[in-house]
Parts: sequence; structure tokens; C-alpha cells
Amino acid sequence: MTAGWRHGVLRGGAEIRTGSPLVVKLGGSLLTRTAWATTIADLLAEQVHPYLLVVGGGPIVDGLRAIDAAAPQSAAAMHWWAIEAMGITARVVAEALGLPLVKSPSGTTQGVLDVPAWLRGEASLPVGWHVTSDSIAAVAACSAGAELLLVKSVPPPAHDLAEAAAAGWVDPHFPAVAAALDRIAWAAPVSPTTAGRTPAGR
Repeated sequence: MTAGWRHGVLRGGAEIRTGSPLVVKLGGSLLTRTAWATTIADLLAEQVHPYLLVVGGGPIVDGLRAIDAAAPQSAAAMHWWAIEAMGITARVVAEALGLPLVKSPSGTTQGVLDVPAWLRGEASLPVGWHVTSDSIAAVAACSAGAELLLVKSVPPPAHDLAEAAAAGWVDPHFPAVAAALDRIAWAAPVSPTTAGRTPAGR
């Protein structure tokens, strides 16, 4: 394991199955850390199986939440604007890491998932702030028959998914959509920029 990351498992064994594809949900807040591309590249370098990144919207979606809180907008409109924001962060990460954009998790071609392109054509999820990139990554992992690695700014406050959702570490819809996954692991930087509760976000 890389020195800059802490690791753990929320469900399943300590090691991923031989040949299993891996969906890596990358929290958008990590993109505000100094030298984030190098730090994330170090984490990805240790993965021995094909991986597909699902990148959260981070500060862009935080801004949309603030706009919606100040003057509530259509839930459907905010949902899709937040998903479009995930398309922006996906492109930022793909460019920084030299990875291709992938339009579907099917086949788990190594790269960064273009979430807006995928969701427009194949997947459906409930609309609302209770569904974020956590649940989207879980749906992608289910679709690909993959295991899931949640990469967040801080470690989980609990290993029970319902408790983690109640604490805001994953979104409220995540425990239901992740029920079909055999293995869910997590990783967090050894030196987080913030401590305590980290709200789930696209």
C-alpha cells in the first residue's frame, strides 16, 4: 500500500478477487488538495486490476447546492446540473492523469467514466440531493460486475453503511443501491486537509 493513504474494507475480504474489475469513486473534495494529481496517481498505481474512476463534482456541486439553498430550483434541473458538473471534474481528472474518458462502465475499460453521457443513455436513479456520486459509483460497479473503492477525504466514521450514511460520509441512497455489491473498500489520505464530518456530494 502507498505511504500517503490509509485503507480499509467496509464489506468483503481484505483482497479483491483475482481478475475483478474495480470502480474507484474519487471524492471531488480531493481535487482541492495540493498536488492532488500526484497523490491520486500514487494510489492508482497500486491497483493491479482494471479500474474505472467515477469523479465527484466537489466544489462545483457545492456551489450548486448553495444556489439551490438560497433560491430553490427544480429538483430535476439541479440533479442534472450536478451530473453535468461531474462531467467537468471527470475531464479535469482524465486530462491530469492521462486517462481516457469512458462512456459506459460495461466492459470496465480503464479510464474515467463520463457520467453525464452514461446516465443519459443507460442508467436511471432517483432525483434529488440524497443521490450523489457515491450512489452513482455503486450503480456503475453493479453494472460492471465490479468491486467498489470509495476514495474520500477522511476515513468512514462507521463500518455499517447505514451509520456511515447517517453521518454524511456517503449519501442516504447509497446503502440501498450498494446492497448488491460483494466488496466495498475505502481509502483516505494520511493527512486530511479537514477533520470530522465530510458531507457526501456528487
